[in-house]
Amino acid sequence: MNRFDVSIFHALNRHAGHMYVLDGIMSFFAEYAMEIYGALLIIAWFVLPRRDEDRRHALVVAVIGGFMALFVNMVIGFIWYRPRPFAVPGIGAHKIIPHAADTSFPSDHTSGGFGMSSALWGSGPSWLSWIFTICSAIVMIARIYVGMHWPTDAIAGMVIGILCGRLAVRLSTYFRFITSIGLWIFRMGRYAV
Repeated sequence: MNRFDVSIFHALNRHAGHMYVLDGIMSFFAEYAMEIYGALLIIAWFVLPRRDEDRRHALVVAVIGGFMALFVNMVIGFIWYRPRPFAVPGIGAHKIIPHAADTSFPSDHTSGGFGMSSALWGSGPSWLSWIFTICSAIVMIARIYVGMHWPTDAIAGMVIGILCGRLAVRLSTYFRFITSIGLWIFRMGRYAV
């Protein structure tokens, strides 16, 4: 392992298992980030003004950006295996949540979060964009804190997520039909009565 990864990892992970409140907060964000994003997206879909198609479309594009980032990660994971910190002998990682010893690079949670966050920048509801971006940054740190990832895993996840989210925005016109189906099902936008 490189010196950067080891030193930053230890700076964050050395506190794991010793600070009850911080352990709880970091474990929550490290484990349940995807559920948080999903709940926020559903809430946003239903609290937006009934006829607001554009910001609902931004929500759909955000989900696609997140899935694109996860797909890129899956491809990278098939090509290159990097052990998680807790699986490397002699590192002394404090693992405080259960996880399989699968590939560590890049961080799926960070990629997915930033894929959705960056897709919302400038087009989604600003309150949701801010919450997603802040939550993604916390998740990035939390995944290192709980012993699941090296810092470069999280940094790579952030870069992949941002690139995929922005790509999803560039391709957003191709996903309009998905938004239209959602609008039709829930009688919103042009289908509102």
